[in-house]
Amino acid sequence: MKTVRRTSTLRVAFIGNSLPRRCGIATFTTDLRQAIADSGAAETEVVAMTDHGHRYDYPPAVTFEIDDGTLEDYVAAADYLNRGDFDVVSLQHEFGIFGGEAGSHVIALLARLDMPVVTTLHTVLAEPSEAQRRVLDRIIDLSARIVVMAEKGRELLRTIYRVPAEKIEVIPHGIPDFDFVDPEPVKEKLGFAGRTVILTFGLLSPNKGIEVMIDAMPEILESRPDAVYVVLGASHPNLVRDHGESYRDSLKTRARDLGIEDRIVFRDQFVDRDTLLDYIAMCDLYVTPYLHEAQMTSGTLAYSFGLGKAVVSTPYWHASELLADGRGVLVPFGDAAATGHAIAGLLTDDVRRETMRKRAYSSSRTMIWEKTAEHYLAVFETSRRPSDRLKLIAPFGQETRSVAHAAPPAMQLGHFFAMCDDTGLFQHAVHSVPDRHHGYCVDDNARALLVACTLNRTGEQRLPEEMTSRFAAFIQHAWNPDNRRFRNFMSFDRRWLEDEGSEDSHGRTLWALGEAAASDSSPSRRRWAASLFIAALPTVLRFSSPRAWAFTLLGLAPYCAAFPEDPVARRHRDLLAERLMSIFAKTETPDWVWFENGLAYDNARLPEALILSGMASGTASQIEAGRRALRWLTEVQTSPTGCFRPVGSESFGDIRKPPLAYDQQPLEATATISACVAAWRADGARSWIGEAKRAFAWFLGDNDLKISLVDPETGSCRDGLHPDRANENRGGESVVSYLLSLAEMRQLARLSDDYVRRELRAVRA
Repeated sequence: MKTVRRTSTLRVAFIGNSLPRRCGIATFTTDLRQAIADSGAAETEVVAMTDHGHRYDYPPAVTFEIDDGTLEDYVAAADYLNRGDFDVVSLQHEFGIFGGEAGSHVIALLARLDMPVVTTLHTVLAEPSEAQRRVLDRIIDLSARIVVMAEKGRELLRTIYRVPAEKIEVIPHGIPDFDFVDPEPVKEKLGFAGRTVILTFGLLSPNKGIEVMIDAMPEILESRPDAVYVVLGASHPNLVRDHGESYRDSLKTRARDLGIEDRIVFRDQFVDRDTLLDYIAMCDLYVTPYLHEAQMTSGTLAYSFGLGKAVVSTPYWHASELLADGRGVLVPFGDAAATGHAIAGLLTDDVRRETMRKRAYSSSRTMIWEKTAEHYLAVFETSRRPSDRLKLIAPFGQETRSVAHAAPPAMQLGHFFAMCDDTGLFQHAVHSVPDRHHGYCVDDNARALLVACTLNRTGEQRLPEEMTSRFAAFIQHAWNPDNRRFRNFMSFDRRWLEDEGSEDSHGRTLWALGEAAASDSSPSRRRWAASLFIAALPTVLRFSSPRAWAFTLLGLAPYCAAFPEDPVARRHRDLLAERLMSIFAKTETPDWVWFENGLAYDNARLPEALILSGMASGTASQIEAGRRALRWLTEVQTSPTGCFRPVGSESFGDIRKPPLAYDQQPLEATATISACVAAWRADGARSWIGEAKRAFAWFLGDNDLKISLVDPETGSCRDGLHPDRANENRGGESVVSYLLSLAEMRQLARLSDDYVRRELRAVRA
C-alpha cells in the first residue's frame, strides 16, 4: 500500500459506489469527487464499493476496492486510509451497498479510522428495522458531521435518531451547470422532432411508479395527441439478477393492452452524462411518479429541475421540498387520473409551463456542483479542525505507543470483592488489605453502584445480585429525609459520622441513582433508584459547587433518557447546565478556558456534563463549550513527553497557575476518559478516542514514572503517583476508578476489533 506524503492541500477520500458501476450512488460519488477535485482545494481519491462477483474498469481516481461481502476488505481499507494521510473521509451511505446485516460491515471500517468522517445519508428511514437503527446509530456516532439533502432528513435525524442539530448539514443534491435551452433543436438531434416529450429516467424498478404514468397517458393524449412518454434507463441490476426483465415486460404489456404501445418509448440503456443531459434538455415535461413518500433524495429530479424543466411528481419527501411554491406540480401517489390531468394541463398551457421552467432554473443555481463542492469543502474543513488534536498524541515514544494502542486487559474483580463486606465498599486499604479503621463513605458506594450498572453491558459479567443490592442499601441508608441530604461518612461499626455529607457527595450519589434508574439489572431496583433520585434532586438547586452540579447532570443524562416525559428532571437539567455555562462565560479567557479560577479534582466531569446535557437537549452552545474546555484540559494534562499527566493534588485550588505534577490520582484519568468518549460521541472526531486511550495508558505505565498502577490479575489499582514512587495503598476510590475506565475502554474495543472478529466468524460459518 502506498503512503502519501503530506501536503498543505486538504486530502479527501470518498467511500461509495463509483462509475462505471451503474447506480445513482455511483453517479453521485463520481460527480461530487470531480467537483471537489475541480475546485483545486483538495486532493481526492475514491474507495469504491464493488458488488460481489462483479469487476469494473474503474478510473484512476479509484485507488482501492472493497468487495461488499468481504469483511477483511473493510479492515484493509481502513488501514489503507490511515496510511494515506487523509484529512477527512466522505462516506456515501445507503443500506444496500455495504455487506453484513443492514450494511453493518462498514462499521468495521469507520471504527478503525484515525481521521474524521463526514457521512452523506442518501436514505433516512422514519421506521428503521432494529438492525438498521443499530447500524445507523453507530455510523452517526462515528461521524463528525452528517449530511442530508433535504430538510426532512434533518427533521428525522433530530426527532427519531436524536442527532444534535450542530452535527447535521443540509446540502442539496448537486446538478450540472447547464444552459437554459430550447428543447426543439435537441429533439431533432435525438429523433423526436415535432413531438411533445414527457420523460422519466433512472434505473428501472417497481417502486418508480411507471405503470401509473402509462395508465395516465390516454387522458394526456386526448389533449396532446403528439405526446410521447420516454422511459430512459436500464433495469436495476439487482432486479435483473433476481427477476430478469419481467418488470419491463409487464410495462410493455400494459401499454399494449391500452393501445398506446407506440406512445411509450423504452430506452433500455445506462447513458453517459452528456447523453443524459441531452435527453433532459429535449423533454417538455419531466415526471417522477414514485409510489412511496420515503424518498429522501432523487438525483433524477434534481438534474431535471436544475436544467429548468417543468416537473410533475408524487409528493415524496425530496419532491415536496424542491417543488414547493410553484416550482412544480405535486399529485397523489398512485393516482393515474390526477397525474394525467396535471400533465395535460401543463402541456396545453405554454405560458404556465414556461414560467415554471424559469422559476425552477433560477432557484436551482445554488445547487450546481461548483456550489455543492464549496459547501462540502466548508464542512470538511470544519470537521478537519478537531482532528488537529492528533498532534497532542503525536510525540509518543515507541514504548508509549505500544501501551496506548494495546487491547484493554480482562476484567478482574478479585480486589474489588475483597474491598467489600456486608455493609458496602471500604474507603481505604493498607497496601491491598482493606482498612476497617476508616470505614465507608457514600461517595465510594455510589461509584460502586456505577460499576454494577456498567457491568450490565453486553460483553461483561454482572456483579452478584446481593453485592449490587448492598451498594443500593448503603445509599438508601445514607438518605436523611429530615434535611433531604445524603450522609457521607460511616464508621466501621455502622455509625453515621454526620447528618449530611458534602454537596459533591450528594451530587455523585444522584449520578449513581440516575444511572441505576436507567440500567440496573433489576426492574424493582430501577424503580427504587428513580424514586430516590427525584426525591433528592431539588436539593441540588441550593448548592454552589460546580462539581455537584456536574455530577447531578451526569445522573440526569441517563435518567432523562429513561424518563423523557419527566418535566421536573428536564427543568433541573436545563437549569444546572445553564449554571455551568454562566460560570464558564465569566471565567474563560484565551489562556484559561475553564469554569473556575483553579483546577481541582474530577476536573473533566465539568465539560463532560455540559457535552452530555447539550446532546440531550440539542443545545449546540453547551456542547461546544464543553468541547472547548475539554480540549484545553487535555493540553494542560499532557506532559512534555506526550503522556497523560493528571492535575496533581498539590496544585488543587491554585489560582490560574499551571498545575503541579503530583500527587496524580486515578480519579482524574477516569474522568478524562469518560469526557473524551462523550466528546467523541458528540462530534465523531477520532482524536478524542486517542485522548481516551492515552489517559487509560496512564494506568498501565504510560506515565511520568513509567510505573503500572494496576495488577491485571486481581484488578487492584494503586492510589496514585508520588514524585518518586507509586502509592502502594489500593483503596476503594482507586479500584472503582480503574474498573469504570476499563469497562469503558473494553466497550470501545467491542465496537471495533471485537466486532470485526465476530463478523468474520459469522461470515466463515
